[in-house]
Formats: sequence, structure tokens, C-alpha cells
Amino acid sequence: MKKKEIKSTFYEYKDLSELNQQHQQLIHQAQHAASKAYAPYSQFFVGAAVLLENGEIIQASNQENSAYPSGLCAERTAVFYANSKYPDSPVRVLAITAMKGGKTLNNPIPPCGSCLQVLLESERRHKTSIQVILYGSEKILVAENVEQFLPFGFTPLNLSAD
Repeated sequence: MKKKEIKSTFYEYKDLSELNQQHQQLIHQAQHAASKAYAPYSQFFVGAAVLLENGEIIQASNQENSAYPSGLCAERTAVFYANSKYPDSPVRVLAITAMKGGKTLNNPIPPCGSCLQVLLESERRHKTSIQVILYGSEKILVAENVEQFLPFGFTPLNLSAD
């Protein structure tokens, strides 16, 4: 038997002012998107903003549906739209925030497993990392890539005879 260890690295900030202007702008756009979420069932409003390599910023929110699980998370809504509208421009940065009762959560929330897999595939598709910013009113976490959250992401089987 061999023991292997996997580590994830995140940078923690206490205040928005510690981030650069571009990251602050993305967080503000994610907050705006969260305020527009359609979440009548959970009352959990999530917003995401993605910065593309071409400089475009796409914002999106979670979209619930009474026929659960037919809704879609903010992260996937943003990335799918970005990849559809700008298929050759990779996502460089993703900012995520969540609100409940009209207030931003104190601690940031991570993307769900489905969103992480979509983000990981987007990284692989474009052969570039996506920096992920998780915003909470009392803590901000930044990861340099999606693998920090999902080190064993799904990879299609290699069906070659090798």
C-alpha cells in the first residue's frame, strides 16, 4: 500500500478592498445577478459573474423550477451562456456569491459537484485555468483553478487499445 495526499490551496481575504479592481467588479456583478435570481422555492439567491479572455463579463443567477431538479445553478447558467455566445473565448475568472433574506451570506459557498464538473471540463476544453472567487460578507476565498475543489473530476474513458 502507498499513501498519497492531495492538498488544495485557497487564499483567504477578509475584505473586498484587498482584491484588485477587476475582481471587485466581478463580485459586484455576481451580487447584482444574485438579486435577480428566480428562487421562489428555496429563497436561496445565487449569482455568478464570469470574465472571459476576450474581456466580456457574463453574469447569471440560479433559476429554480417547481419540477425539481429542472432548475439550473448560477455557475452553470453563466458558463453555458458564455461558452455558447463566445465558444472560442475561455473563462478566466468566476465570482460567486449567495444571498438569503436579502443579505449576502457571511461565509462563501462553493459550487455544487455538477457545477464543478462543468467548470473543470471548461478548463480542459480551453486548456486554461479558471480562477474561482467565492464571496461572503465576512470572508472571501480565491482558488487558482477548479481542481482545487475537484481533484478527481470525471474524465471520459480512454477506449483505445493502448
